[in-house]
Amino acid sequence: MKLIVGLGNPGAKYANNRHNIGFMAVDMIAADHGLGPWKARFQGQVAEGRLGESRVMLLKPQTFMNLSGQSVGEAMRYLKLTPADVTVLHDELDLAPGKCRVKRGGGHAGHNGLRSIHQHIGADYDRVRLGIGHPGHKDRVAGYVLSDFAKADQEWLDDLLRGISDGVAALAAGDNGRFQNAVANRVAPARNSGTAPEAPPKRKPPASKKPSADKQEAEASQKPQQEPPSFADRLRALTERFK
Repeated sequence: MKLIVGLGNPGAKYANNRHNIGFMAVDMIAADHGLGPWKARFQGQVAEGRLGESRVMLLKPQTFMNLSGQSVGEAMRYLKLTPADVTVLHDELDLAPGKCRVKRGGGHAGHNGLRSIHQHIGADYDRVRLGIGHPGHKDRVAGYVLSDFAKADQEWLDDLLRGISDGVAALAAGDNGRFQNAVANRVAPARNSGTAPEAPPKRKPPASKKPSADKQEAEASQKPQQEPPSFADRLRALTERFK
């Protein structure tokens, strides 16, 4: 059994926030792979099923972000899992929008959800860091993560979420390289401008000074045709010649 956790805040008010990208990811996984229905358990919402050869439980803590560890710890202990069996999907300020990185262990970098999980299960769990970009100054971070994605973000966000869903069976199996390849296959076209370099214009062959046979024939066909002289005209000309 693998526990895949998406982080976010509960309620319609927060549904489209940048901070809720973890919720968005597990919602996409559940919908695409037929996991569910969602049920209330472990101070959260859970959906169960299989991803490839792996049995998994998806979890969306409903405790608000800064208490996420309560829900994750309760589920992990009930399922008799270790931190190595837990994967947490969360927003990451230090990655450009649409970037995705997988790591195990390390610090929480000030992320309130990760800080709470650290307190309840330690640091030795896997994280899928989902880049949302940085607002540019630390004083703007809170407002930035708690605001909705802009319309301009929708294309790369959709590609990222679909890529995660494409590769989640590999993620559950521990094949992080194959998972990241699946994400890259979706996200890479979004980073491309989509415009191919223009081909150089084809050179026209130099015009020939001598008109071609076809052109000569065409010009000839356009000249008025002269009728051959009649017998009377030829006789008159011959008479005039021998006068």
